[in-house]
Amino acid sequence: MRTVIFDLDGTLVDTAADLVAAANACFRDLGLGDLLDPAEDAAIAMRGAKMMLRTGFAKVEGFGVDEVDRQYDRVLAYYDDAIAVHSALYPGAMEAVAALRAEDIAVGICTNKPEALADKLLRALGVRDDFASLVGADTLPVRKPDPLPFRESVTRAGGDPARACLVGDSETDRETAREAGVPSILVTFGPAGHLMADLRPEVLLADYADLPDAVRHLAL
Repeated sequence: MRTVIFDLDGTLVDTAADLVAAANACFRDLGLGDLLDPAEDAAIAMRGAKMMLRTGFAKVEGFGVDEVDRQYDRVLAYYDDAIAVHSALYPGAMEAVAALRAEDIAVGICTNKPEALADKLLRALGVRDDFASLVGADTLPVRKPDPLPFRESVTRAGGDPARACLVGDSETDRETAREAGVPSILVTFGPAGHLMADLRPEVLLADYADLPDAVRHLAL
């Protein structure tokens, strides 16, 4: 079966504001105030909790790598408590998913967000059951850009890893697809969208309305 696997943050869902809010909660606990801006630092948020912490601490003195490690679990806890306050699906995402499923194309998710948090977010948005698989950062011993999580997400969706593609928004997603030997579709509407052309994916996607046609043209 043909399969389309989606990244989550910055691809299906705009999660930057809630991620930044979790990091800023940690900074406030330390008396530092809000060190990140949800708009200006959206691309940083897509790179994970530790990157947000490193970026914030780089703006002040006295906080190093050890503090990043100490605060990591606290960021995740804050995020878990307020995971979908501002987060929203990108326009047209679920219509595109429905169109793919109508053509008997399996759909799943492969993300570097911890699986339990990814599952909670999707359920909060009411779309978990629209995806046949979900593989997170901790589902397997390895994460993207290792190709194994991608292949596992395809298999769990009932698909064939040789007839699949990955929709993402980052260099990690591009490299994952390359390592898996499959086409990549990179979205240009995420926080780092202006950088996607430099990665030379098989498809650049500016609007989810164009995704079904793009998948057809890939001839999976």
